[in-house]
Amino acid sequence: MADCPRCHHTISSSTVRCPQCGLELKAHGHPGITLYRAEGDTALCDCCVYDADDSCTFPQRPHAQTCTLFQDIAVANAPVPTDEVYRIPWWRKHRGWVALAVLLGISLIIALL
Repeated sequence: MADCPRCHHTISSSTVRCPQCGLELKAHGHPGITLYRAEGDTALCDCCVYDADDSCTFPQRPHAQTCTLFQDIAVANAPVPTDEVYRIPWWRKHRGWVALAVLLGISLIIALL
């Protein structure tokens, strides 16, 4: 359950429009498109990745109060913990050599019999 940013009424996370105050919570009336909102008078663009690298094409830039593509710079620049990085086992990195060694081993066993 989430709260409406305007009236703080408890609502479902898939609600498109707040039933209490009518604030649009999802973009374009679609429950799968999150609509990010600025808090206070600061614009979302001030802390957005797309504004920082100058790739934003949003018409309201740099004063956008709502946006569907917002990506926070602090989250994007956060280092990924090393325990969450998937490590590829050595045999998967070198599976061609492993297959060749297995074939040579089988050939050697057959030749010795």
